[in-house]
Amino acid sequence: MTTGLLEKIADKQACIGIVGLGYVGLPLALTTSEAGFKKVIGFDIDPDKVQQLTDKQSYIKHIDSQRIAQATQQGLTATCDFSRVSDIDVLVLCLPTPLTQHQEPDLHFIRDTLQAISPYLHKGMLLSLESTTYPGTTEEEVVPIAQQAGLKVGEDIFIVYSPEREDPGNKQFPTRSIPKVCGGITKTCNQLGVAFYGAIVDTVVTVSSTKAAEMTKLLENIHRAVNIGLVNEMKMVADKMGINIHEVIDAAATKPFGFTKYTPGPGLGGHCIPIDPYYLTWKAKEFNINTRFIELSGEINRGMPEWVVGKLMDALNERGKPLKGSKILILGIAYKKNIDDARESPAIKIMELLRDKGADISYSDPHIPVFPKMRDHYFDLISRNLTPDNLSSQDACIVCTDHEMFDWDEIKKSSPLVIDCKNTYPSEAKTVVSA
Repeated sequence: MTTGLLEKIADKQACIGIVGLGYVGLPLALTTSEAGFKKVIGFDIDPDKVQQLTDKQSYIKHIDSQRIAQATQQGLTATCDFSRVSDIDVLVLCLPTPLTQHQEPDLHFIRDTLQAISPYLHKGMLLSLESTTYPGTTEEEVVPIAQQAGLKVGEDIFIVYSPEREDPGNKQFPTRSIPKVCGGITKTCNQLGVAFYGAIVDTVVTVSSTKAAEMTKLLENIHRAVNIGLVNEMKMVADKMGINIHEVIDAAATKPFGFTKYTPGPGLGGHCIPIDPYYLTWKAKEFNINTRFIELSGEINRGMPEWVVGKLMDALNERGKPLKGSKILILGIAYKKNIDDARESPAIKIMELLRDKGADISYSDPHIPVFPKMRDHYFDLISRNLTPDNLSSQDACIVCTDHEMFDWDEIKKSSPLVIDCKNTYPSEAKTVVSA
């Protein structure tokens, strides 16, 4: 059984299924197709996504429709019909893992999907989970579903965990070039996982277990969250002392060893860094461990939108204006530049704080023309064009996302006040306040 699947993978004859066609699953499906697999099926519960892929259209800004058209010609298809899992040789789960309102793991996407596919699991298939989660999830959630289907893991069905490392919009590191970590429930599982991922990416890094692979992804993102929290705290200290923190960071970065450059900002955004650390914090409590570093960095990073609003209020006060009733334009609501993803964006929190204080809010983001539908946030707004008249009519603009499409010279020239959270204007100007 193992030999047969290995041969199918090696010959690119295996049928590959990708469940979840978002910012992780769609690039993986395209990369798998581009690697030469002629039978790639994308699964999603959103019929609009399925229809757009069928129409060879992209719904993610940084993914070109031409790639989808080429992959479709190669054999990529999309469906909402999970019964087709019966035909799959390798099934990869790329599902969101958000937090509850109490900062606890929310695994309902994984659990619901496992229940949906359980009737169609079969002997001889490889099942890989890529969703970021706490150590033990694969063993506790995925393995029991296979066992309930009467399949013995390592003999009948093969299960691995391989964390996604997608960086949306990063042209330097496309999916194929990012090393894949892989850990299996058994050695045979790992062998098959390495064979599959080795067929679609340049480098596969093996670890001894699914738990080790799960912890690897958490460490990567916790490392960033903690260091961003540190540099954000340093920014606040430096600001009170009248020191330009960006000058300090650039000077420190000249050291050729022992220092990694992180830059401050208005807070953390995206589907990983603001969320993933709390998966380990929650799991650690099971072992009576308090993850103080993680929780402190989270507290600092979550507080940055309040810091930005405070800087705005101080700047308006100096000009004799109250925040209430002031016109505030948010520049960029995506969580990072040059993409159309606003998940967990600190810009949204800043907008909510300003709304609660009575400000007249608008936004401009060339990548997000209409404020997106979100589970916990709502604004009935569309993106404004950055004309000189629009800019000059505002009381202040807040730079939350440094999109390359923005005309930064015009923004500084026409705006009465700019609150700069991204060091877009490193040279101080009368109308620019660093935040």
